[in-house]
Amino acid sequence: MMRGANLFQGSIVALVTPMTESGAVDHDAYARLIEWQIGQGTAGLVPMGTTGESATLSHEEHRRCIGIAVDVARKRVPVIAGTGSNSTREAIELTTYASQAGADAALVVAPYYNKPTQEGVFLHYTAIADATNLPILIYNIPSRSVIEISVATLARLARHPNIVGVKDATANLVRPVQTRLACGPDFCLLSGEDGTAVAFLASGGAGCISVTANVAPRLCAEMHAAWQKGDVAGAIALQERLTPLHEALFTESNPVPAKYATSLLGYGGFHCRLPLAPPAEATRATVRHAMGALGLI
Repeated sequence: MMRGANLFQGSIVALVTPMTESGAVDHDAYARLIEWQIGQGTAGLVPMGTTGESATLSHEEHRRCIGIAVDVARKRVPVIAGTGSNSTREAIELTTYASQAGADAALVVAPYYNKPTQEGVFLHYTAIADATNLPILIYNIPSRSVIEISVATLARLARHPNIVGVKDATANLVRPVQTRLACGPDFCLLSGEDGTAVAFLASGGAGCISVTANVAPRLCAEMHAAWQKGDVAGAIALQERLTPLHEALFTESNPVPAKYATSLLGYGGFHCRLPLAPPAEATRATVRHAMGALGLI
């Protein structure tokens, strides 16, 4: 198996899940969003992550969304399916399904709520990796999962042939350097924070799993392309242009502002499932202003 650094790079979108006003998944809007993403230069798709509201979708809905992403992508870009859970058994079941559906990798979030020790984290990921041949990206997001996966634990897990990288949403820019030193140059490092994307690349990262790419996929893709060509100044300039949009999309809990933004682009409604409330009027105005400044609307 090729390691993650050779498989996943550039601007990878953490897909929102469009919904109707009744809360049903809008499969047509979802498929159109994915097709648009690929046409705009997005390098990979992540269905059923945090931004996709996986926490409030049923298993059947979860599987359907992964299947749609795989079917629409048609191997033009990799599909990295969100398959994490705080139940190891459930994470194995979802990862097994993603493999059978044709996904290219699984993104597995740190087990939330249970608060396992680092040994528990190690055993959790090892059990999932042992149960599949699908490449696995660890998703380290302590702001949501409560626990933080240590560099030492990542180094242990990196020895497993099926564990190929990490989505780092710590916003700690020391971490990619530490992780690269501990896990080796072939371990794929992806930022999970749009605001740190270029700095993360400068610290050995390969790309970013992005919320903002839902709204400005071409600009996000161009930023990564500039970096890959060695145009550091161009990448920084694009990051600076995108920063007000990054900030606008996190004025409320993700994905509330992002779904409002994609609704303005014609990709489904802005509705999220409770307990996520509709965006406040101030949030809507902030999002519209940031999008307008970039010529997106």
